[in-house]
Amino acid sequence: MTSSARPALVAVAHGSRDPGALRTVRTLLERVRELRPHLDVRLGHIELDEPLLPDTLAALRGEAVLVPLLLGRGHHVKHDIPHAVATAGRHLRTRVAAPLGPHPLLVEALYGRLLEAGWPPDGAGTRGAGVVLAAAGSRDPASAADARRTARLLGERLGGVPVLAAYACAASPTVPEALRALAARGAHRLAVASYFTAPGRFAAESAARAPWLAAEPMGAHPAMARLVLHRYDEALASGGPGARAVAAHAAAGGAGTPACALARV
Repeated sequence: MTSSARPALVAVAHGSRDPGALRTVRTLLERVRELRPHLDVRLGHIELDEPLLPDTLAALRGEAVLVPLLLGRGHHVKHDIPHAVATAGRHLRTRVAAPLGPHPLLVEALYGRLLEAGWPPDGAGTRGAGVVLAAAGSRDPASAADARRTARLLGERLGGVPVLAAYACAASPTVPEALRALAARGAHRLAVASYFTAPGRFAAESAARAPWLAAEPMGAHPAMARLVLHRYDEALASGGPGARAVAAHAAAGGAGTPACALARV
């Protein structure tokens, strides 16, 4: 199969009231296109920004792979995306890739953003340091498990620096609670790593809590572009769930209210 005949890649972003989020996602997708120039790369949002995912799917024909620009197995992955796929119509055959996290490439993006914020590149000067991995939060225990696994991987990447996952809403510990927990362990140089794909309210609020360093969201970091394509290729290689399987998954357990429905990022 030639690259021009490959299914379209539909990046599924959450959407945000922060205009910087849309700019960031568009820049990320430009990097994806640079890595694979002949691939048809589209964007669809779950809410708040255009184009909305149903509109993107309605404009496509043939085959598409949906790659969630989401970091764990929460409500949007288990309900909103399957629902959009199930109602897309027979004009489009779809596969849905895994969310971006957890994955070592995410850890590289997090590490890179910490370096940009002033983290010592050789690890010197990190004695007594600790990091809070600030995430959005979800009531889904699988999402929290994904964030904790990423925190462990980041701690290993930082040479054993303690890293705690914390959440902006719907889950605990909160960012202030995690900062206090690290301080109680003796950490006195506390940084916040931003486990967000793009800027938004939760990312800004979490960064404002940092006593020492606050990293930017992962955004259009080169590792993120490589990861988007990895998830696309992975879905193609495995076959991925088609529209019928995804619809069944949604009916089986995806319903419910998103964890932060009243506090959109």
